[in-house]
Amino acid sequence: MTPFAIAGVQMYVNALQPNVDGMIQRLDILMARFPWTQMVLFSELAAYGPLDRFALPPENEAIEKFQAAAAKHRVWLIPGSMFLKDPQDGRVYNTAIVINPEGEVIRRYAKMFPFRPYETGIAAGTEFCVFDVPDVGRFGLSICYDMWFPETTRQLTSQGVEVLLHPVLTGTTDRDAELAIARATAAQFQCYIFDVNGLGAGGVGKSCVVDPTSMVLHQSAGQEDMFPIEVDLSVVRRQRETGMKGLGQVLKSFRDRSTDFPVYDRASGTDAYLHTLGPLEIPQQGTRAGLHVDVPAQRVPDAPTFKGQEEHPAMSHTPGGFPPEPMPNPTAGTAAGGATPMPPKPGVLTGTKNPSSG
Repeated sequence: MTPFAIAGVQMYVNALQPNVDGMIQRLDILMARFPWTQMVLFSELAAYGPLDRFALPPENEAIEKFQAAAAKHRVWLIPGSMFLKDPQDGRVYNTAIVINPEGEVIRRYAKMFPFRPYETGIAAGTEFCVFDVPDVGRFGLSICYDMWFPETTRQLTSQGVEVLLHPVLTGTTDRDAELAIARATAAQFQCYIFDVNGLGAGGVGKSCVVDPTSMVLHQSAGQEDMFPIEVDLSVVRRQRETGMKGLGQVLKSFRDRSTDFPVYDRASGTDAYLHTLGPLEIPQQGTRAGLHVDVPAQRVPDAPTFKGQEEHPAMSHTPGGFPPEPMPNPTAGTAAGGATPMPPKPGVLTGTKNPSSG
């Protein structure tokens, strides 16, 4: 076994004042209750909430507090993310940091897919985040909307990531879809997923932990929660070698693929359809975007004439339509000698070998 204890913290997030001290207080409580925890993950934008007007410089007092807290408890700490402003170009990035048990910031990750068109003022990161926990395994970091794009997880797991840390801020009606994506992603890429959402201005909760078979190991509800889960990374390695439950070996199948995907070549023209979808913008009241698309109509096959129903001209067969379907064997079910045939059982076509389910 290669056990490792990771805790998620689902907490209330205030949008108009800092949450840093509250996060550190909850970390203190977590470590007092569950001192065997080795890594702690908070939700997206937990420290200062979802408003980018509170963006900070890359080096700031909050990060220093988190560093001290990680060193105090000797844990790996990912304090969600925060908006950080690049001092050179002024761009704002949704950035997560990884702090080791010595209190050192070893990685920074800027969200690759800001939630556009709603997060229009946030710049997109371009570099992936992978780091190793010595004698344990390889971890990767993505933020919220990143997971809707499987290419991000594909890149991470192709580099050996075994646990995907995924802080989110979802306070919208698509949270259930995200949970479905989390489970599917775990199975597709054979990895553990820690998906931690916030509350209040930080989301609707429903954080979850998923194992490589898509089994949900923990599901939070809509209140504050801290959930340490011990994972076994040898399960990941075994599954990647022998397949999920001894079945699909998806990472090796992708490695040995016989097809490359021209859609990723922007000059190939394969994605021409995507350019017909209109601009990336927030829908407005009464919008009819997308409803102008003409879908070729198919002619409905001729309706049969039933006893007691006169043939209607509109239902008659016309050239170019579907030919009438042949009737079942007309002699099927007719007894020799002119005996009265038994009526067929409901849902069963006479003269056929296989029953129809109706």
